[in-house]
Amino acid sequence: MITRNLRIENDKMSWEQQYAASFRNPTDLLTWLGIDIGTISDAIDTDSEFPLRVPHAFASRMLHGNPDDPLLRQVLPLKNERIPVSGFSNDPLDEENYTVGNGIIKKYQGRALLIATGACAIHCRYCFRRHYPYADESLTREQISTMISELRRMGDLDEVILSGGDPLSLSDSRLEELLDALATLPKLRRLRLHTRLPIVLPDRVTGRLATMLGQFPTEVVCVMHANHPNELDDQVAAAMHRLRVENVTLLNQSVLLNRINNDSDTIELLCKKGFEMGVLSYYLHQLDPVSGTHAFAVGDAEANEIHAELLTRLPGYLVPKLVREQAGALSKTPL
Repeated sequence: MITRNLRIENDKMSWEQQYAASFRNPTDLLTWLGIDIGTISDAIDTDSEFPLRVPHAFASRMLHGNPDDPLLRQVLPLKNERIPVSGFSNDPLDEENYTVGNGIIKKYQGRALLIATGACAIHCRYCFRRHYPYADESLTREQISTMISELRRMGDLDEVILSGGDPLSLSDSRLEELLDALATLPKLRRLRLHTRLPIVLPDRVTGRLATMLGQFPTEVVCVMHANHPNELDDQVAAAMHRLRVENVTLLNQSVLLNRINNDSDTIELLCKKGFEMGVLSYYLHQLDPVSGTHAFAVGDAEANEIHAELLTRLPGYLVPKLVREQAGALSKTPL
């Protein structure tokens, strides 16, 4: 398949300008891709409470004229998301009960997760936090001191995870302020960032950002989120290189998604292509049953079949762990 070159002149735009120029209207995105709305069998939701947001850098990797493009399907809001389905809820992981305030979620021993911001450069339709009350819990500049005090009281804490939204939606200066505060935690041994921005808007990995992470006083791990090999292009490879030069450990986690990556060929290529960029496969998640995401669900039998096939095709270090996250469990649950 040939991808039409739809890139904007990103070299003349900062990552912040690219972020601001993201597609926000489904009709605009489909028109830009040369797709007739009438060819899409499911009705498009132009008034979703979780509206479309897609950077041009990510949209440029979608196949022109193809309404079933696997990248497009990840972001296009459809009216069937509004259908209530048994077993799907707004907070299936029960994160509300693990939220201790000041943007902190404490679920696992030795680790605390910080909602650094509610903002993200892309709105993935399967997002497990699409209903999260960010307005109540998002970390602000005024909360940093209180948050650090709360973290100091956690005697078992040796790893902090920055999540969101997406922590790299913060400006370099805001992120630096947060990292400087975290660096004062005496027992901290690892800093982890869960981020999709280096994949969907690779220019976010500025030289300043890479240096900032490289100079952090503990080990730094960036967990990327790519679901399909078409998401990985030369710009993403360049962003990964900038991080690797600073000795940042790079991992990738994916979600198994119906009609997007639920076949062993796709996941195999994703793992190989990521490794060529210095990114090691980490988790292959079963979908979190969040309201509005039922169309992406893949059965456990099919998931196990795909994973078994990957074990025969890939060396062990390239095979992601097939897992599910369950409310109340002390760790991810292997399938």
